[in-house]
Amino acid sequence: MGYADSRGQHPHRVRPAVPTSWRQEVKTFALRTALAFACALPLVALAQAPAWPVKPITLVVGSAPGGSNDTFARAIGKKLSDALGQPVVVDNRPAAGGILANAIVAKAPADGYSLVVLSSTFTTGAAIRNNLPYDAIKSFKPVAMLGKGPLLVTVAHDSPFKNIGEVVAAAKANPGKLNYGTSGTGSINQFATELFSDAAGIKLTHVPYKGMGPATTDLLAGQIQLLVASAPSILAQVKGGRLRALAVTSPTRSPVAPELPALEQSGYKGSSTDLWWGVLAPAATPQPVVDRLNTEINKIILSAEMREFFLKEGAEPAAMKPAEFEAFIAAEIERWRQVAKAADIKAD
Repeated sequence: MGYADSRGQHPHRVRPAVPTSWRQEVKTFALRTALAFACALPLVALAQAPAWPVKPITLVVGSAPGGSNDTFARAIGKKLSDALGQPVVVDNRPAAGGILANAIVAKAPADGYSLVVLSSTFTTGAAIRNNLPYDAIKSFKPVAMLGKGPLLVTVAHDSPFKNIGEVVAAAKANPGKLNYGTSGTGSINQFATELFSDAAGIKLTHVPYKGMGPATTDLLAGQIQLLVASAPSILAQVKGGRLRALAVTSPTRSPVAPELPALEQSGYKGSSTDLWWGVLAPAATPQPVVDRLNTEINKIILSAEMREFFLKEGAEPAAMKPAEFEAFIAAEIERWRQVAKAADIKAD
């Protein structure tokens, strides 16, 4: 037996050592417990969070009522309201060619309740403007493409041109003497016409207007000889006999106007252009919300009823997953930047 010191302790009695492996197991157990608790917190928060959506959703449109963006927004909005069980409101903000509407949504709370319905002009504008109040790529999260459709190459009903070959021949014989109209500088109409001009090896003179109405009036009056316009804006004039359509800009013949040849298939390689419509959300919108919206919108646009509706409006459904739509937008902006550089297209 050892002796005790003044504190009643035995100086020669040594505490048994705790095995290193045991100490490590304790540390590992504590670490795993902490990690499990940390991982459980988001699940608890998710379980306590209200299901989305719990209030009305707003579709912001950068054009006045009656335009194609507005028409598609209202048709999709009604069906989306039924699918989600919440009102879907269309908010028209017709200013600055859609830039105001885009900016509103870019700066809105990223909660899935503010979306913008836009078209190809979003990418052509981004290709030539450096002072936008948002970044066309970084400020948004693509949700879904709605539809796409061709532009129609048109002339007046009394024009001497009966086919696209005659237009090209006349333009080659008289460089710069044929005028083409657009709804404005930097519009998809201008980009599509310049693509065709480059593919055909001709030089046309651009005459910009403030909208398709004045451009159509001058086409009928003979002030301009060519107008490349979206089907929704021009098809009624063609069917009414006031204008003659010569071709479509889609890669192949389109169900919108199946009787018309496609420029691409007529030998003008690299001239294809599709007008498109889609939905974007603020950049930080939660991916589950974006995926839910994408699923519901794709179901809507692929229904037989909506296919028929789109066709009457000069388009056809074009379902895409969010990642596909994101890649598409980025590629379109880069494509139009190259066209703008080659054709010297600059913002007003």
